[in-house]
Amino acid sequence: MSSDSAASRRRLAVLISGSGTNLQALIDAQNTPALPDTSIVLVLSNRKAAHGLVRASTASPPIPTAYLALQPYLRHNPGKTREDYDLELARVVLRAQPDVVVLAGWMHIVSELFLEALRGSQRIEDEGQGSGETNSNDDENPVSTDPIPVINIHPALPGQFDGANAIQRGYEAFQRGEVDRLGVMVHRVVAEVDRGEPLIVREVPIEKGESIEVYEERLHRVEWEIIVQATRKVLDEVKPLPPEGIDSV
Repeated sequence: MSSDSAASRRRLAVLISGSGTNLQALIDAQNTPALPDTSIVLVLSNRKAAHGLVRASTASPPIPTAYLALQPYLRHNPGKTREDYDLELARVVLRAQPDVVVLAGWMHIVSELFLEALRGSQRIEDEGQGSGETNSNDDENPVSTDPIPVINIHPALPGQFDGANAIQRGYEAFQRGEVDRLGVMVHRVVAEVDRGEPLIVREVPIEKGESIEVYEERLHRVEWEIIVQATRKVLDEVKPLPPEGIDSV
């Protein structure tokens, strides 16, 4: 592959906190018809033991990873705040020069400062890699020239069970008869938790009396489909593929 074609490839940064099954769906889809001309260039976790980091490092080819957690960052940087941490997260992400950022099981509410940094409206100076551990690219000036969309997968329908533990809360509400449908969505990330514009919404069937494990497995299978579909949708907005018949490789 030429340097020109490498530069034209669509780039993803994926933020995770856990096992990384949604990440795996993206890994499996990159450079296939589902996510053509697309590579994951960074997997960032706020939990050191997250299995998603292993999925990234053992992918073929290996995907650069980074680890940066809030409490260790604050301990190693007296006087720093949560907002400083979010700006450091933005620095790590911007060094990878992604076209789209995907929150795939990311268990940290990003601040408006983080989003402004990715939109390019909050200029940040590179202060190095802080107390995090990373083997991602380390460009000196991690400043976005074009806004970088951030999307998130959330296991609930729009306006339903925002925030943490949405699967359990939704399951219990259905079993009590408080709601009659459940589902999952991928949405654009805004400062208000899980309130950004939905990109893809899918209802997930659920039966009275079935176990939460059965429902959760069914929901995850839907997640693995729509996280790829929504990522493709946003990539096609910000970095469309060349017209058919023009080879970008």
